[in-house]
Amino acid sequence: MTDFSDLFKADNDQPARSIHLLDSNEFEAWLNGQPERIRTLVGAQKFRGKANEHAVLPAQGDDDWSVVAGVADREKLGTWCLAKLAEVLPEGHYRLSEGSPGAAALGWMAAQYRFGRYRKEDNPVGARILLTKDVARIDAMVHLAQAVALVRDLVNTPAADMGPPQLENAASEVAERFGAAFTVTKGDELEQGYPMIHAVGKAADKSFAPRLIELHWGDPKNPRIAIVGKGICFDSGGLDIKPASAMAWMKKDMGGAAHALALAQLVMGARLPVRLHLLIPAAENAVGGNAFRPGDILKSRKGISVEIGNTDAEGRLVLGDALTRAGEDKPELIIDYATLTGAARVAVGPDLPALFTNDDDLAAAVSAAGAKVDDPSWRLPLWDGYADMLKSDVADINNAGEGGFAGAITAALFLRRFVPDDTSWLHLDTFAWRPSARPGRPKGGEALGLRAIFRVLQQRYGRPD
Repeated sequence: MTDFSDLFKADNDQPARSIHLLDSNEFEAWLNGQPERIRTLVGAQKFRGKANEHAVLPAQGDDDWSVVAGVADREKLGTWCLAKLAEVLPEGHYRLSEGSPGAAALGWMAAQYRFGRYRKEDNPVGARILLTKDVARIDAMVHLAQAVALVRDLVNTPAADMGPPQLENAASEVAERFGAAFTVTKGDELEQGYPMIHAVGKAADKSFAPRLIELHWGDPKNPRIAIVGKGICFDSGGLDIKPASAMAWMKKDMGGAAHALALAQLVMGARLPVRLHLLIPAAENAVGGNAFRPGDILKSRKGISVEIGNTDAEGRLVLGDALTRAGEDKPELIIDYATLTGAARVAVGPDLPALFTNDDDLAAAVSAAGAKVDDPSWRLPLWDGYADMLKSDVADINNAGEGGFAGAITAALFLRRFVPDDTSWLHLDTFAWRPSARPGRPKGGEALGLRAIFRVLQQRYGRPD
């Protein structure tokens, strides 16, 4: 993983190149105040003060060359406004000529993320180091960058190298780093205690056997929260097999688990005063002679019987057992992340996690936090009128709604059956993937809905900074 602590450092007046920021409203006045040679050079570089544009300015006197860059709003720097610079400038040290980078430091670091596990770079680029006088913010920003990179690394890793055992190892490393208790349930104990997790994963090779991964951290006297993440390490669709085009990205179907683990890392790293319970149901939805079938009826940990309408609606099954386990310890808040439905992507696209909750105040807090930290989501309704779509003639509930309507909503309604009625619950149906690159956000695995939820937890449990 990229060492982000090397990319954002304290400014001790060491040599560094200056970055002067402008927004489009300031450009003309700035340009008119420059000597002719600078105006000519800026024109040659086609710099007009727009966001993500920049120009390199020559040295004056003993100074080194400097940079002028466009941002949307110089008074309110967004997370990604310096990301393009961090991608294209030469290696070296930089500082803003005025003010502190604030949240833009995250974009600066995230822009230098590389997933290099499987390829050798012929011409590796050195680090672009951003300096700041606001040293108190350095650790927090570095921890955020590390959490984003953890999601990206886990999601980008192919399923052959990121099956249930490797996901377990990743969670174990995080648990060990923070002194958390760590348990794994698999085999006969999983089949008896978490029958839906077992059913989904039982057709996989024995080396990729299903399991429930759990982490406990924090003082038991503190408010209890649970974070649950869907860990389907590869989704063939099961016997209702996906076409090749739909299967191509299915290494990312453990993106919910990646988000949950990264959020747990942030909570523990910030030492939030909570009792944390992380749950990751990990399995591969494979095709085999012992795979669960359409029409099968599964029992669940909660005692609800589930008719299988479609084996490709497996994520809600493993989450059902995990949510039941989370509720048994009576947390005041349950958060789950899942790459759950294509319907959510049709509804809100790849950038916006679809958010469902039974708590209006919590929804408002997430919306406000998302706007503050450039990590938006979009609330969809837990529309009770669609519950009939999950009816079964032979079981308590069907795992796949009839008719194909409101797929993200019916999936959330299915999950709600496994959440205690008196518990605040937040479900994020996230894509965990960026289909095309943007400054600071390369194509591939991506953290979507991570930073907003962490900010909500910081605000809720008394450490907003």
